[in-house]
Amino acid sequence: MFEYLSIERPSCCFCWKCCDQTSRPDYAKEANKYHQQRTSSKIVRTRAIRFDIREALMPARPEPCDVPAITTFANELEAWRNEAGLTKVGLSKALGYSDSYVGQVELCKNVPSEKFAQDLDTYFKTNGLFQRLWKQIDETRHLSTLPPGFPQYLDCESRADTIRNFNPTLVNGLLQAEGYARTILESNQVPDSVERRVHERMKRQEIFARENPPRTWFTMDEAVLRRIIGSREIMREQLAHLLEFSERPTNMVQIVPLSVGFHDGLGGTFTILGFKDGASVAYTESAGEGMLINRPSRVASHLVRYDLVRGHGLPVEESRALIRNVMEEL
Repeated sequence: MFEYLSIERPSCCFCWKCCDQTSRPDYAKEANKYHQQRTSSKIVRTRAIRFDIREALMPARPEPCDVPAITTFANELEAWRNEAGLTKVGLSKALGYSDSYVGQVELCKNVPSEKFAQDLDTYFKTNGLFQRLWKQIDETRHLSTLPPGFPQYLDCESRADTIRNFNPTLVNGLLQAEGYARTILESNQVPDSVERRVHERMKRQEIFARENPPRTWFTMDEAVLRRIIGSREIMREQLAHLLEFSERPTNMVQIVPLSVGFHDGLGGTFTILGFKDGASVAYTESAGEGMLINRPSRVASHLVRYDLVRGHGLPVEESRALIRNVMEEL
């Protein structure tokens, strides 16, 4: 999506910063030479400028983003700025950005734009360092939309020996069929990132195809089976996928029937990962907020919570029968 603007500038200007006396000295010096010959009649209308509105500055986040590519960009920016003896406000003014922008980027509360990366490379003469870092951000920018702690959780998930999960609302991402996953991701993602996110979600499931797959216990509310996500066809595909998964010898899928009423799992989804060395971590998520927990006492409390919820679940064979019944009703 593109916008076109027609703007006025002095005909003497050879760059957009030449009128800013706080810019780099070599910019200002060269600009002054041209301004001495400038008259008020030499204002011309330039051709329309084409720009991608996605390059506009994004609003600052309330909390820092912990995506590695973004933090690396921030650390390099701070190092180059300090080396040049500039304050954040000073660099912002020198580059023509708002006073707070450099600070937001350094604090990982704003994602740098490609234009900002180009300006940094030009200003500091870095031979394309910031543009290369920006490319890494662009390739992984979807991670900045994930709940805090989730990127670290994904790393733990790929190495886990055991997985215990409860979800009261949706099928867990590790068990999602492609159509079900796409429906969910389309609802809250930028359109051009949906297919990449779907691919990555499907790729997570490769842990079940490895030589020694993790031992898993997935427990979910009956409401998860009955909530139609996308369409009836998509739900039938999802329930068939769930059945197939449950029939593998290393997996257990149990359903908590609606007749149970209130139970300890209704506060939100949570997962406990166990590793071969005996360590465990827990991850909880509710209303788009996530938290990775590694303190042993808190992980232990989540294990107790999981056992309490699982105690309400139907036995494995009865859970499979319920899944089949719901499929037939669709």
